Amino acid sequence: MFTVDALGPAGPYRARKQLTVTDVTGIAVASVSLVPRLFVTRVMSALHKASPLPLPDRLAALTAAGSLFAKDSDAYVDLVARVSGLPVPDIRFAVDTIAEACATAHEAAGQGRPIGTTVDGGAVWTRRGNVFAVHAAGNHPAVHSLWLQALALGYRVAVRPSRREPLTPHRLVTALRAAGFGSDQVALLPCDHDVADELLRCADLALVYGGDEVIAKYGANPRVLPQGPGRSKVLVAADSAPDLDTIVSSIAHHGGVGCINATGILVEGDPAPLADALASKLAALPDSVLPRYPLGAALALRNHLARRAVGTQPLLGADQLVTDLGDGSAVIRPALHLLPSATAPQLAAELPFPCAWIAPWSRADGLGPLRDTLVLTAMTQDDELITDLLAEPTIANVYLGDVPTHHFRPGLPHDSYLSDFLMRTKAVAGR
Repeated sequence: MFTVDALGPAGPYRARKQLTVTDVTGIAVASVSLVPRLFVTRVMSALHKASPLPLPDRLAALTAAGSLFAKDSDAYVDLVARVSGLPVPDIRFAVDTIAEACATAHEAAGQGRPIGTTVDGGAVWTRRGNVFAVHAAGNHPAVHSLWLQALALGYRVAVRPSRREPLTPHRLVTALRAAGFGSDQVALLPCDHDVADELLRCADLALVYGGDEVIAKYGANPRVLPQGPGRSKVLVAADSAPDLDTIVSSIAHHGGVGCINATGILVEGDPAPLADALASKLAALPDSVLPRYPLGAALALRNHLARRAVGTQPLLGADQLVTDLGDGSAVIRPALHLLPSATAPQLAAELPFPCAWIAPWSRADGLGPLRDTLVLTAMTQDDELITDLLAEPTIANVYLGDVPTHHFRPGLPHDSYLSDFLMRTKAVAGR
């Protein structure tokens, strides 16, 4: 069984309280140390007392860490695929993404730097704090590529791993330490929910992943950047033909588990023909590209979907959602429902598998149904509509044409630039 120790200033720490992590079939594969509150407090104190590595040393260590993280990763990939239920190619993609993010972390963070700043006077770009905490997500390993930018900017970083998939942050923090970051620069702090707030209390700034309850709890806290549901969407305007492959990819790529996977498809005009075509393509996806869950969790998701879908027209409904593999796990098949209007409440429902809701949209509906969207792929050539979409504050990213909602590369903002939250500009005058 793999052991996930906490990683503090004195090195690995094995706590008395252990969490057992199972794969999707129910087999125990890892044991995780859950540290007490006092351990968290002491680690965070050590991070506050430390000074950042000089920039050249940080950059060299990050690049080396990326190589170490990716090296000899086959066993790690297979184990994470078993635990997360994601296809093996998706985990390999995450390995490459994290390795690249290590090498480009400082450059990516610098994309958000104001053009008026300098390094030696006038307006100086500087950290808003010194210690950064991360309450990590477990839906996909690639989420760990983002917080590396804080380390590149000189923050000391403490990561609380997801209870669902703690293997990736353990491997990454281990690689960072082996590459040259001291044990007082980056830490791994698995802990129970009742201890997690201590991590945030002791940090200057924090990044927290979760559902709507996370937004409700931390949304008003200026020290916390909450990352909630994406509710990403595709808009098909009447002046453009829908690109079926782009829409299917937006819904189902990487198992459909991410906040950048599309959950809402809005069609100007009659959505039924597009809905039928999408249902055929989604139904044809092989099980090998879809997520696996423990059978009990899969059946619970099926029941939840059935309740949420009341009043909609199922094209791929709850009755076909679960494929029992006979080993204690199940594949979750794609779901697609036709909504009566763009104001149907199901458009706000984001589920952890390929699940989309398709609805009619008209100019009379306005931007209301498109708001609160992390990524919107707009299939239109209407400049006025595009201008309105770009101006809407609650749409974080707008992609045009055949660009799927999951498109990403280093240097693009995710939900704005992380450095917008981590840094500030100070005026410096005189000597």
